[in-house]
Amino acid sequence: MAAPLNVSVVSADHEVWSGEATQVIARTTEGEIGILAGHEPMLAILGAGEVRVTLPGGDKVHAHAADGFLSVDNNLVMVVASKAELV
Repeated sequence: MAAPLNVSVVSADHEVWSGEATQVIARTTEGEIGILAGHEPMLAILGAGEVRVTLPGGDKVHAHAADGFLSVDNNLVMVVASKAELV
């Protein structure tokens, strides 16, 4: 089994959610992207929309995020937005 992703979703003034995940799907300005463990390092500009995080047990966390960026490096996924909240 691959190492889990460590995910943090933060807004300008607080942490919205963080934890381990098996998959993250987010909307960027270039379209929707899916991230699994072992993903190549990347930096993308967020488009307004939903960030869907799949937890190791299969449950999902949904957050709305806008005006920010998404970075992936070494199984660490950071979603940093000026506005973000759980849905």
